[in-house]
Amino acid sequence: MNAPVSLSAPVRLGHLPRRVPGTVAAVDWDTLSAPEARRLRELGLDEGVEVELLHKASLGSGPIACRIGRMTVAIRRHVGHAIHVAPAS
Repeated sequence: MNAPVSLSAPVRLGHLPRRVPGTVAAVDWDTLSAPEARRLRELGLDEGVEVELLHKASLGSGPIACRIGRMTVAIRRHVGHAIHVAPAS
């Protein structure tokens, strides 16, 4: 049996352990292109939103699947690295 994992410090979404919920602490909007930033905003991603990493592509720079609120979305890994996640409150 695996013990439940929890976050003790903020991490980037791409480094979040799978199936561990967290809250968006900050987003590095300046590192994203305008279309990438607009898409995240359209998905409702902003500070305080609950996120969870679901899957990572087996290749190093492949996409990640995450849950943003109640939606499941796939985003590029570098976009996930722009999202800082804190432990869920």
